[in-house]
Amino acid sequence: MYIHELKDWPIFRWNKEFILERLIPIRHQQGVLIGKMESLGFNLRKEATLQTLTQDVIKSSEIEGEILDRSLVRSSIARRLGIDIAGIDKVDRNVEGVVEMMLDATQNYHEPLSKDRLFAWHASLFPTGHSGLSKITVGQWRKGPMQVVSGYIGQEKVHFEAPSAERVDQEMAVFLDWFNGTSTIDPIIKAGISHLWFVTIHPFDDGNGRIGRAIIDYMLARSENSPQRFYSLSSQIQQERKSYYRILEQIQKGDLEITIWIEWFIDCLGRAIQGASHSLSTILYKAEFWQAINTVQLNERQKKIINLLLDGFKGKLTSSKLAKIVRCSQDTAYRDILELLNSGILIKNPGGGRNTSYSLIEHPRPLNK
Repeated sequence: MYIHELKDWPIFRWNKEFILERLIPIRHQQGVLIGKMESLGFNLRKEATLQTLTQDVIKSSEIEGEILDRSLVRSSIARRLGIDIAGIDKVDRNVEGVVEMMLDATQNYHEPLSKDRLFAWHASLFPTGHSGLSKITVGQWRKGPMQVVSGYIGQEKVHFEAPSAERVDQEMAVFLDWFNGTSTIDPIIKAGISHLWFVTIHPFDDGNGRIGRAIIDYMLARSENSPQRFYSLSSQIQQERKSYYRILEQIQKGDLEITIWIEWFIDCLGRAIQGASHSLSTILYKAEFWQAINTVQLNERQKKIINLLLDGFKGKLTSSKLAKIVRCSQDTAYRDILELLNSGILIKNPGGGRNTSYSLIEHPRPLNK
């Protein structure tokens, strides 16, 4: 028997005191990370959000076995957020669709979650009306039975069977009333319950996992009251997908006592937040670098040189290359470089002559000019 067949469904139970103890340190980690990122400049926060959302979209799809082109995902998100990057003109409908869903979830978290909104998300995931080679019902609740199955044909193992198609509309109405209603439940706990509840109903022919994770991101954005994203829970779930599926199956065959699911969800979120410092290390380093040299007067060309190198400029930076990049004479480019050398911001690489190249000093101390 599955939990949606129980008489008390969907009245979930959990150990509130135990979960609160687990939640407090996670809330602290969340606050520390947000505070650290809020101290950065506006452009660096936008860059961090772009990086995190790109990772979120890619990893949420990867959990379902779909590999997306990172450069296309990043370009699509940047364009929609108004971030100027070296653009890729190519458009992929599948990428555009999943990006559209994720941005709607994270940027418009104040708007209620409705049936029509979920239908739009689903339609954006399957713009051709197909999942792989199979035609599916798009932008509507599923019309037939739904099982979660693994194994080869003839040796399948049924992990879960969702409510019948006839129940889906009413089940989703109850879910959405609860989701949009006022509640004393902490939004992080509500995010975990929402995901479990949604994937248990499994209202669509396909895409339930990705939409369920978008619902998590929607509620987490609401918990922070911010559209900016600095950690990717989908990336952490992808790393822990075996335990993710195992505990979901355990709970869906249980008795509506979901303490272990909420505990796993909160702990997974904590690991995602801890991992953010590593994934955003380049952006945090850029912030520290700029802070160390903030007393040095720089022209726009010199700022561009520094950003190029901080972003991992490929190859060796020479005065001739720089002149082409910033569109100035080679003499002007050399003067800019010389000032940066004298300020202790750049160093000469080994070698010399016409091919003399330059790098950023690795750990600048506070500089004056």
